[in-house]
Amino acid sequence: MFENKSPHLAAWILKRRLSLDWISNTMNFIDSLTLLFLTLSAVKSAHIPKAAERGPHDVIPLIEVYNKSVCQPRELLVEILQEYPEEVEHMFIPSCVVLTRCAGYCNDEMLQCMPASIYNVTMEIKRIKSQRQQNDVFMSFSEHSACECRLKKEVKEQKENVCEPCCDHCSERRRRLFVQDPVTCRCSCKHTDAYCKERQQELNERTCKCDKPRR
Repeated sequence: MFENKSPHLAAWILKRRLSLDWISNTMNFIDSLTLLFLTLSAVKSAHIPKAAERGPHDVIPLIEVYNKSVCQPRELLVEILQEYPEEVEHMFIPSCVVLTRCAGYCNDEMLQCMPASIYNVTMEIKRIKSQRQQNDVFMSFSEHSACECRLKKEVKEQKENVCEPCCDHCSERRRRLFVQDPVTCRCSCKHTDAYCKERQQELNERTCKCDKPRR
């Protein structure tokens, strides 16, 4: 009776062993996939330094410093009350907004960075007057899309108040007889000595007139 069951038992043991081997192989495969996934994730999340990144002791080139500092539109943090001083009785959330405004360096100290093109943007801001009075309002702000360097206001006013050239006229009565150099303010006669001699006259260098010759 035992001999009749032996073939069935052997087959069952073999089948069982094959099943366990398959499960073991499957688990090993899954473990391998899991390990591969974790490795790839670690590589992906690892910080890979860029070629353009600088160290703490690197020097920024002059051309890059200049390009970042030159007069151009850039994002600036602006207080709302600076734009709306009449709203001083209110509080705003946020109290500052980021606006694109002209700022930067001009090649001359008499120049300043000014907007050449302006447009408006509307932002939703929370306005608070007291704990019981608060509401969301739409507020308009100006932004700059283009910039240029212009004379500072005080320099422009100073130039307008100074005569150019700052010279006294050579002669108020006989201005038509004189020529004035606009750079040196030097006065000279309009007529030459040859011009006067053609008329049988002599040039008077003090009056710049052609006078009759002295006898």
